[in-house]
Amino acid sequence: MADSVYKVIELIGTSTESWEKAAEAAVAQASKSLRDLRIAEVVELDMQLEDSNVIRYRAKMRISFRYHSD
Repeated sequence: MADSVYKVIELIGTSTESWEKAAEAAVAQASKSLRDLRIAEVVELDMQLEDSNVIRYRAKMRISFRYHSD
């Protein structure tokens, strides 16, 4: 079995509904241009506020994918 190499990128997903939807948005967008996604790690959660109300949930993610040299 050949050794593998993985690259890790950081993304921020957003949602007006929940942190879970924000994380899903980041993974869904990444999967459109990257292949072999492996691990998605939520590293930070925060919210955007307006007039003391939550208007957007944000999930900062580290996503790894297998590196292909071809």
